[in-house]
Amino acid sequence: MIIKFTIVSDEVEDFKRKIEIDADASFLDLNKAILKACNYTDDQITSFYICDKNWKQGTQIVREEMDDTLSSTEDIYIMEDTILRDMIEDINDHLVFVFDPLNERLFFIKVTDMVSGHASTPLCTLSTGKAPQQVLDVEGMGKGIDTSNAAFIDDDQDFYGSDGFNADEFDEEAFEIEDN
Repeated sequence: MIIKFTIVSDEVEDFKRKIEIDADASFLDLNKAILKACNYTDDQITSFYICDKNWKQGTQIVREEMDDTLSSTEDIYIMEDTILRDMIEDINDHLVFVFDPLNERLFFIKVTDMVSGHASTPLCTLSTGKAPQQVLDVEGMGKGIDTSNAAFIDDDQDFYGSDGFNADEFDEEAFEIEDN
């Protein structure tokens, strides 16, 4: 049996990938197919979650076993050892694929069809839009900003003043929200 997946992102509106893969393939095979379809490197600790129809995450399928996963009360599976047909039950099943675990970024995956046949290798049958950046560079976010004319705050400076808070001076009306 061949399982057909449609993959979308909430970050890039026109991003879509469709992948066909044999039901006897592992989640690691699907992982590699998604990374290849997005031109991503294979150097992140990615994971899948089986979801309900409202995208609530359930069973986790991880790239490799981690020490902290042993203490979890939820069932956790390893991609290499978990076969797609054992977790995918029907058309319209939902999954998420976490491709940037540090920033909790993911793809939404839906099973769009299941057809008889055999696929020797996964196949990306549709690729539209540019995939989102694989990993957000939190450390480099400030790079390229010209700070040569910036006035830096002295750590010893009393930035917020020294008078303290006076409740008599608090203006409650300034914080009211008007309904229009």
